Amino acid sequence: MKNQSITNNIDWSCVIIYTILVLLGWLNIYSSSLSSMEGTSEKQFLFIVLSIPLIFIVLFVDGKFYEKYASIIYGVGLISLLGLFAFGKTIAGQRCWYGIGSFTLQPSEFAKAATALALAKYLSDSQINLSHTNRQIQALALVFLPVLLILPQPDPGSALIYSAFFLVLYREGLPSWYIWTGFAAILLFVLTLLFQPVYVILLALIVIVFVHFKSRLADRNIVLSGILLGIISGFVLSVNYVFTSIFKQHHRDRFNILLGKTVDMKGIGYNTNQSEIAIGSGGFFGKGFLEGTQTKGGFVPAQHTDYIFTTVGEEWGFLGSLVVIGLFVTLLLRIIYLAERQKTKFSRVYGYCVAGILFIHFFVNIAMVVGIFPTIGVPLPFFSYGGSGLWGFTILLFIFLKMDANKVNEW
Repeated sequence: MKNQSITNNIDWSCVIIYTILVLLGWLNIYSSSLSSMEGTSEKQFLFIVLSIPLIFIVLFVDGKFYEKYASIIYGVGLISLLGLFAFGKTIAGQRCWYGIGSFTLQPSEFAKAATALALAKYLSDSQINLSHTNRQIQALALVFLPVLLILPQPDPGSALIYSAFFLVLYREGLPSWYIWTGFAAILLFVLTLLFQPVYVILLALIVIVFVHFKSRLADRNIVLSGILLGIISGFVLSVNYVFTSIFKQHHRDRFNILLGKTVDMKGIGYNTNQSEIAIGSGGFFGKGFLEGTQTKGGFVPAQHTDYIFTTVGEEWGFLGSLVVIGLFVTLLLRIIYLAERQKTKFSRVYGYCVAGILFIHFFVNIAMVVGIFPTIGVPLPFFSYGGSGLWGFTILLFIFLKMDANKVNEW
């Protein structure tokens, strides 16, 4: 009776949207792989079928299990990432997978849910107050530990997704200066790539002086303003070194193309250029299912994985793309609504983690395929080909749906 009641209390609107997205994703994988990737759609269909028992396992495990063993699950996630350095399989220069026969498993896709559980467990402690610096450091350490294991693989796309947890931490009381510092650092980095460092430092000086004299007399502190300018100057002067010595050549090329400093339609910019052509050629109504010339011709590389949205744009057009985006937005808003009505802080924080992870994946992938974000290898949830990605997102979502269904038993 307990399982039956939990099944009745599950949020079916999320389940329905999830199902629609997964099926639409499979249709687009089928179309994008029909001419050149035989067996891809069959494998994805198998991954979808295997997701069904996975969902039942997640739902029928006691809801308190995820909270009680969050730390252990997180530890297992870290060990699985660490094990890649010794036992991982290298594909296209990345050591991100474990080889299991003809299949591969990417642990970073499951580590996101493990990190979300660990962060929810930590923040749900009644003694935790993110206004205290030591608590901020501890919470950030939970987020950065998996990032430090993912970056050397190298997998900057998966590492980028962990920025989603900053949104959750901000929601739970992390000082806003963390967010603004991050945005300011990105802006200064980009400006320094576009202009000479001396001009960027001069601009920073003008802004600091303006803010200094606009603030109240009691708030003015010329020493702090000077320290801030010194930090900004040091950061700006280090950008060139980081860009030329730490970034790999293909990362530099992608930034240069995005910023308009380099035009390379046949080389490093080929993917983005073909992606924009495919999406633009779809018009308002699209060319029709299996009728995309760019898709059938195999012009867009990795179209069944990171660039799957180009198939939507070409074959379903602006209208179809709008429907897909609408489904994602509806799912995100629904998850946020459910998170807000949770009776425990653990469930609420985890719900926001789910929404944040899905949002960053969705936003970065769409921005990448339309050319407003550098190509970085971030899949579109439920759409992109891959068993690890599909199962990772499925586990992430349905753990939360289990918590939401179990809230009737919470006091």
